[in-house]
Amino acid sequence: MSDGKLLVISNRLPITVEKTGDSYKVNQSSGGLVTALDSILRKHGGIWMGWAGAETTEELATTIELASMQHPYRLEAVPLTDEDVANFYLGFSNEIVWPLFHDLQSRCNFSPEYWSSYRNVNERFANRAAHFAKPGDLIWIHDYHFTLVAKYLRDRHLTNPIGFFQHIPFPPPDIFEKLPWRKQILEGMLAHDIVGFQTERDRRNFVACVRTLLPEARVNEDEMIYAGRTSRLAVFPISVDFHEFAALAARADAERLTARIRDEQVGRQIVLGVDRLDYTKGIVERLLAYRHLLNQHPQMHRRITLVQIVVPSRADIPKYREMKEEVERLVSEINGKFSDAGWTPIVYLYRSLPREELVAYYRAADIALVTPLKDGMNLVAKEYCAAQIDHNGVLILSEFAGAAGELNCGALMVNPNDQQAVAEALLTATRMPIGERKQRMQGLRNALRDNDVYDWAEMFLAAGRETHTEKRRPFGAEPEGYFRSAAGMM
Repeated sequence: MSDGKLLVISNRLPITVEKTGDSYKVNQSSGGLVTALDSILRKHGGIWMGWAGAETTEELATTIELASMQHPYRLEAVPLTDEDVANFYLGFSNEIVWPLFHDLQSRCNFSPEYWSSYRNVNERFANRAAHFAKPGDLIWIHDYHFTLVAKYLRDRHLTNPIGFFQHIPFPPPDIFEKLPWRKQILEGMLAHDIVGFQTERDRRNFVACVRTLLPEARVNEDEMIYAGRTSRLAVFPISVDFHEFAALAARADAERLTARIRDEQVGRQIVLGVDRLDYTKGIVERLLAYRHLLNQHPQMHRRITLVQIVVPSRADIPKYREMKEEVERLVSEINGKFSDAGWTPIVYLYRSLPREELVAYYRAADIALVTPLKDGMNLVAKEYCAAQIDHNGVLILSEFAGAAGELNCGALMVNPNDQQAVAEALLTATRMPIGERKQRMQGLRNALRDNDVYDWAEMFLAAGRETHTEKRRPFGAEPEGYFRSAAGMM
């Protein structure tokens, strides 16, 4: 990235805040996105702006300020009130956009109070960004929480390059049209210089929505002009830190834990599911498919164990508590029906695992069962492959995961709603010859090695800079350099 610094805007800062008594402790968050953006900001300098995830007090603000001084870039906490959390975050973001964009519109609550709060919080973030942005700085906005920030920045006459990345799927017009504020969201997204999507399908859906709802826009497949501004569209499939996961899996402590996990299931193949507690992840459907396998193929009893790790999420939302109860009821039912002396069909873990422990489970698992009903990308599938340094694992992957476009070369693809098909894929995986396993996993790992999360971040930033400086290029002409290569990453 040339001149100027980087200003990242995301819902959460790359830190976690723990309160003990009257004091706060700040820890660095983990995860591929945090790691990549942290690396980029350390390299280029800049600001990361977001919510600290806790009620903002004077003590917390001071703690974050001190934490920021230990970074080569600034951490800027934007406070959210309890009302903001209820209406902007839990409301508009998680009761409207999240279910709607995952094709689950029946779960939406289109409350007008949510929309009012969403606009207010987006405007507050825009005001704070405008305060810090200097000419030449690139502003990179992340995800569905902040589709209006760029519009508010343009209303303040900021001419900085602004990019937006959509981490979750983008729905087709027949679903997106159900959103009462559909035009405002599209207009907000078209205030960016570049809009990035996870998959070609998401980009096509966005283009179709603009054509349907904003007929005055000039549109082609990779750019559009609306209200006098040109916005470029590109596909940037996010990835993981391949080398970090491979290195973690090869460590001596990971070797020991991997061996212990395998010893606990000696003589059985381990099927692994790792999911945040969310109805889009298909956990219930996966358990039903596993039950179907045990019902239809009794020869698999004692020869297979499902290890299902569920990471707690949004525990304060009633629907998520209900889902947790449903998952645990199914686990108890299946274990109660099929358990035998020395064999429990499902090992259920409801907790967050340290990365080192998670990598050991990835390496120990003979089969990864990654079956979301809809997912922007799904990095669990990529993490599993990166940690499979022995090349013995089989990936079973939902065709509705964003990762399907890259990983269908070696994964067994399934429709997560088809219990019979998932059960048959499990049967196929357990019987797959070792030579075929290794060949498939080698192909998957090669694909990931060639496009890691750092490549993703640098590609987006380069495309954002290039797009902003190409304003004189005729509409519809072939873009050059990074932008063209970014579109060809799929």
